[in-house]
Amino acid sequence: MTDLWTDIDWNTARASNLDNWEDRVPLHEKAYAISDLDDPRHLSTVVRTDLAALTPFLPGGTVSGLDVCHLQCHIGTDTLSLARAGARVTGVDFSPGALESAAKLAERLGLEATWVETDVLEARAAVEGDFDLVYTSIGTITWLPDLDRWAGQIAGLLRAGGTFYIRDGHPALYAVDEDADVLQLRYPYFGNGKAQVWDDESTYAGDGKVAHARTYQWAHPMSAILNSLIDAGLQILRVEEGRTLPWKFSPRMVEVADGFAWPEPERDLMPCTYTIIARKAGA
Repeated sequence: MTDLWTDIDWNTARASNLDNWEDRVPLHEKAYAISDLDDPRHLSTVVRTDLAALTPFLPGGTVSGLDVCHLQCHIGTDTLSLARAGARVTGVDFSPGALESAAKLAERLGLEATWVETDVLEARAAVEGDFDLVYTSIGTITWLPDLDRWAGQIAGLLRAGGTFYIRDGHPALYAVDEDADVLQLRYPYFGNGKAQVWDDESTYAGDGKVAHARTYQWAHPMSAILNSLIDAGLQILRVEEGRTLPWKFSPRMVEVADGFAWPEPERDLMPCTYTIIARKAGA
């Protein structure tokens, strides 16, 4: 929880965030249901949800046989679920510890994947080739200060006719006071260019604590997210808003079949996620 905003430069913020995400790797290796992937039919809950929304917009209605670039892939459970669904996958993340964990998991499961260590804002220069699908989900772009640059990487990675998919926490949700006893706003919905400072030893998964608690995140309204993609030359195909999350944003949230949601009387008052599907123009 924080009310502090700062004009911190990107390199300093990135270094602090990287330390935090490196600390999360061993905690998430224990907290994620990684052993479930030992079942060759198993896909992560995130990917099962995303494929249901995405595949109607893909040629042939499947990711099977497609070249897929997963941005901000963390320890690879979702990347490898896409591989298990038949995609040729490249996972991109700035955390070397996360990618080492992902590579070990891929080897254990006998799944092929390429792993690239880079900032998502430098992805086009670091990743070889182009892709039928660029995928990112979930809890991603609040870590980035520059959405125009982000969208430019996506457009550059996609081949002509390729599809972009994102599901993420809704900007309206991130304006809510997560610790209040009622649903009320606390943080700015509209970004002001400054980073929001967080000091939190916990993570969104498991009970462990990180050694490097300070992180920096940026607010981006829905208009900025959509317009960054449009300005990068992508055509918006679909926008959805959801009532559930794959993590417990607030202690007041209740567990439901596909994640967590606000208590029933409040469920229609505040969106939890947004989904955007976009396409790069064909040749």
